[in-house]
Amino acid sequence: MESLTDKVKEIEKEEIINALKECNWIMSRAARKLGITERMIGYRIKKYDIRKVVVVKNSKQETDKKRNKGGRDEEKVL
Repeated sequence: MESLTDKVKEIEKEEIINALKECNWIMSRAARKLGITERMIGYRIKKYDIRKVVVVKNSKQETDKKRNKGGRDEEKVL
């Protein structure tokens, strides 16, 4: 069973990701939308290891892959 702290962290991470997506990954706009400072969103992005993943779909071109902490493959990360 997850603790309340874990649930709050997961919700916070999801809200930050949603705000970043809605704001085209512009941190200042996402921070404003969430009602926090750019410094706070930057800290939380680093804390939760949030990254924008770009998937390149081209059968002729091999994509760069990287192992993340969970052992899953990620496509090219910006």
